Amino acid sequence: MTTPLNQAAQELEAIMATTPYIGGIQHTRGIERAVEGLDILQDLCHSLACLSGWWTDKATGERKTLEQVNVAEKLCLIHSEISEAMEGDRKKLMDDHLPHRQMIEVELADALIRILDLGGFLELDITSAAIEKLAYNQRRADHKLETRQLAGGKAY
Repeated sequence: MTTPLNQAAQELEAIMATTPYIGGIQHTRGIERAVEGLDILQDLCHSLACLSGWWTDKATGERKTLEQVNVAEKLCLIHSEISEAMEGDRKKLMDDHLPHRQMIEVELADALIRILDLGGFLELDITSAAIEKLAYNQRRADHKLETRQLAGGKAY
C-alpha cells in the first residue's frame, strides 16, 4: 500500500536522483535515513525534556496531561527562539552559551528542539509531515524560480 509519506519520499528521491547537486551541495543521504534521523532526534528531544521535568506537574510530580499544557505558550516559546535567531543574525552575534557558534545557529537549534519536543508530547509525526510538505512544495508553481522571477512573484 502506498502511503502519502511513501509517495512523497519517492518523489523527493526521484528529484534528488536527477539532480545530485542542488544548490552546490551533493546529496548522498537518502530520504529513509533522514526520516529515521529526525524521528530519533524527536524522541531524544522529548525524552530529555521529560527527564528534566518540563512535562511534569510540579505540584503532583505526575506527567502533565494535554489539558494541563498550554500549547499556545509552547508555540510562543518556539517563536521566541526564532526572534532570538533573527536578533543574533541582525547583530552578527556569537552565542553566549556556546561562544564558538553563531547565535543564529544556536537559536535555530533551540527552536528545532522545542518543536520536536512539543511534537513528541502531542504524538505528532513531524518527520512524515515534513517529507510530505517538501514533496508538495516541489510541485507548487509559486515555489519555482521561474514563477518567483515574474512580476508579483514571491520574493521570500
